[in-house]
Amino acid sequence: MSDPRARPDYHDPLAGFGGAPPAQSALTLRLVLAVFGLVVCTAGAVGTALAGASAICVILAVFAAAAAVDIVVIVRRKLRGEPG
Repeated sequence: MSDPRARPDYHDPLAGFGGAPPAQSALTLRLVLAVFGLVVCTAGAVGTALAGASAICVILAVFAAAAAVDIVVIVRRKLRGEPG
């Protein structure tokens, strides 16, 4: 019994092994954490830019960009209908 919302090519080799329930994706939690990371890193980048610490500002800006990309990926997966 496969989940009808799962990807068509998905195969769980341990499905039903030992009576364990199927694993669920935590996309909503991942989305919340990515948004939090985006807000914190953006605020940190702006703060360090105003303070004149350019190296830390660049690092935080890269982390903010990675969080933004992660948000796009998560939203696309949720719109496609994946559970979580």
